[in-house]
Amino acid sequence: MLGFSDGIRRYGHECQVLSGKPEETNRLHGVPAVPRRDFKRIKEAIGECDALVFPGGSIFQDVTSFRSVLYYSRLVKMAKKAGKKVFMVGQGVGPLKTIVGRSFARQAFQAADLIAVRDSASATMLKELGVKHSPRITADCAFLLSAPPRADDALGFQVGEMKTVGIAARPLGKGHDVVGIISDFCRLLFQSGAMPILLAMDRNEDVPLIQKIEDRAGGKIPDLRKLESPGDIQSRIARMDTIVAIRLHAGILASTVGVPSLMLAYDPKVTALARQLDIGPAVSMDKLTGARLFDAYTTFQKDRDRNASIVAAKNEELAKAAAQNVELVASAFRARA
Repeated sequence: MLGFSDGIRRYGHECQVLSGKPEETNRLHGVPAVPRRDFKRIKEAIGECDALVFPGGSIFQDVTSFRSVLYYSRLVKMAKKAGKKVFMVGQGVGPLKTIVGRSFARQAFQAADLIAVRDSASATMLKELGVKHSPRITADCAFLLSAPPRADDALGFQVGEMKTVGIAARPLGKGHDVVGIISDFCRLLFQSGAMPILLAMDRNEDVPLIQKIEDRAGGKIPDLRKLESPGDIQSRIARMDTIVAIRLHAGILASTVGVPSLMLAYDPKVTALARQLDIGPAVSMDKLTGARLFDAYTTFQKDRDRNASIVAAKNEELAKAAAQNVELVASAFRARA
């Protein structure tokens, strides 16, 4: 959201955003926000604006929550009923496993006036759904976030002689013992002379998970639970040696500050990101254990410096691709003028 809103402002346009915490969003980012569950207020906001923009995210999917695709499809219908344009840019599409989920997603994208997706897999998914539009392939809008200025002490975030490894975990469904995998991985990292740091990317989901990981490990593991903004996350990650992520945007934010990330493939979008960054495939979650993850990390670290150089180049490339999302929307507004 921030990358897109900052970019579109440069073209003279203003945004209102939907937020679960409108006051916090406005305080931290200076963007007017509307409660995302208040449909009366959302309807008013849509009426006040010229278009409804979906600037990225994996919102049209029914794996983590069937409610997601229903909610965002409803917003599309509200906008079209109000006679507004709908622009979908930097979108990640799927997975869509249910007939109803696929139907609602097809209707939403078919109604859109502009579609740009963040990877080829999303374009393929739209084709499979039967969406007639041919989408542009751009990149995730989070790549538009600039790296924050480095403090003088930010040359390396180390504890004594121990390099730090950021770990961004997320809860997964049955069949994935995330708590066991990450707690064992942290133990092996520490034994190897590295310091694990648990990152909370989503406070509602990740903080309880972090506590469970620490409880399973039998003691406190260094963690960062109160990071309020993407800039805060970037500043902390910039001082780390490597990121191990089950969170897509942990990998993206790491890329924006030149830190290589070992991605865990819980979802096709993560596999797609690993392919875009070109620093090795994402680690399969199938039968994954803490020991197997540590082996994958050890192999990944052998090429750490090379990977960091690749990430820096790829980030520049993907930032340019992400900027096309803003340019496409700005161009659409100019065409209406």
